[in-house]
Amino acid sequence: MRTKPRSKEPKPDWLRIKLATDGNYAEIKDMMRSKTLHSVCEEARCPNIYECWANRTATFMILGDICTRACRFCAVKTGLPTELDLQEPERVAEAAEQMGLRHCVVTSVARDDLADGGASIFAGTIKAIRARMPLCSVEVLIPDFQGNWDALKIVMDAKPDILNHNIETVERLSDRVRAKAKYSRSLELLRKAKELQPDIPTKSSIMLGVGETWDEIIQAMDDLRAHDCNILTLGQYLQPTPNHLEVERYVHPDEFKALKEEGMKRGFSHVESGPMVRSSYHAHEQVQSAAQAQPAGRANA
Repeated sequence: MRTKPRSKEPKPDWLRIKLATDGNYAEIKDMMRSKTLHSVCEEARCPNIYECWANRTATFMILGDICTRACRFCAVKTGLPTELDLQEPERVAEAAEQMGLRHCVVTSVARDDLADGGASIFAGTIKAIRARMPLCSVEVLIPDFQGNWDALKIVMDAKPDILNHNIETVERLSDRVRAKAKYSRSLELLRKAKELQPDIPTKSSIMLGVGETWDEIIQAMDDLRAHDCNILTLGQYLQPTPNHLEVERYVHPDEFKALKEEGMKRGFSHVESGPMVRSSYHAHEQVQSAAQAQPAGRANA
């Protein structure tokens, strides 16, 4: 049951979004439609879509556009998916080649209805991109596969350049913010990924403004480093619709800057921290930082 809405804090000036619907934006939008592809940029209402598409970067969302989970922060549609397109990996690779990408990010909806959670489609997409674009690095942002480590192995055996899985929030708020996902299971996934492929950097993200404290954020950083996570992104949560979690506070850019410093002190190879940062924001820079830091940036056993 929804409680009576409180008086909402207005968005501060630093959250203004610059619209850049130029030719590149229109071209990428048309290409997504022509190849019947989905992007998390659109489906999750990412505030950086105009900047990223204008710069010819996008995050592909595979396995359809209907998620089997209903996380309280996410704008992606939920329900029972009917789509499983075995040709999708090749179309993603075609689109990445057409865009001339140097770094390609691939994510998906959660597909708890599939035995492997869609892992085989992730692996197929990695391989298809590599076949067309051997010099293009590939980052995958995966769900937790409900703790199916055989499914995780399918993805890791395809050897993405970065394995990304988001914890999303601090431990205390995890059950409230996420649906079905577990904080401890997400950490275990990151540990297992590094166990399967020690040289592949791992990455995670935390959104701020849903009720967490400073000490809880620092603890989450420590938890990620204890599980050998290399890259961290921190951004401001923005309520996508009135039916989603309300914003508890808008975090000032100075606090994001201070958190970046705390993260770097803890040994992350790269920390992207700012109000408009999302998991794939400036991802091409993160893969370079991770490559330079390996193996020195890895946590001690």
